[in-house]
Amino acid sequence: MTVRCVLRGCVAASALLLAACELPNAEARREAAALTGGDPSYGPPLMRKYGCQACHTIPGVAGADGLVGPPLSGIASRSYIGGVLPNTPENMMKWIMNPKGVDSLTAMPNTGVTDSDVRHIAAYLYTLR
Repeated sequence: MTVRCVLRGCVAASALLLAACELPNAEARREAAALTGGDPSYGPPLMRKYGCQACHTIPGVAGADGLVGPPLSGIASRSYIGGVLPNTPENMMKWIMNPKGVDSLTAMPNTGVTDSDVRHIAAYLYTLR
């Protein structure tokens, strides 16, 4: 067996592994889009635009290693948002847009997230299971 054959086998195996990893992710993205009416692929750049990475560690968002707010990994599986709201798409969007309106004592600032942007951000967060 030549080195070239071994490399081809490794490339093929890697492609299969990547495809297998994408299946649940693709399903999570479809479900999140259906729940929120947003596109999860727009979430990471919007989260950077609004500065979420300054306070939160967010999987899939470059430079999001903040230590002020809670890490957002697994947020889709949590029972509550901000410790005060049941985790529903409507509540997630409400919290993102106006956290101080929900809990005046929260350290999370209102960042000016728009109605259209909040759907995409929430859609992305609902892929983080």
